[in-house]
Amino acid sequence: MPTRTAVVASAAGLHARPATLFVEAARGQPVRVTIARADGPAVDAASILAVLALGASQGDAVTLSAEGEGADEALAALAAILETDADTPA
Repeated sequence: MPTRTAVVASAAGLHARPATLFVEAARGQPVRVTIARADGPAVDAASILAVLALGASQGDAVTLSAEGEGADEALAALAAILETDADTPA
């Protein structure tokens, strides 16, 4: 199963806007993706409640996992979202 580690860049962590952007992108992937903090279980990346419950803060490393055709591309796209500060205006 492919995995990818990403560091949360948003100043607010995975809360409100950054979590919503991430979850919407996860829902658009062709494979089911999970996300986990180092000290916790993996949760469904397409569930806003599960992602918010992670309590991931800025600078926290999270692990994304997926399996199936397109998994590597899905993980790369989702890691890029996590590693972008969604709290900073464009």
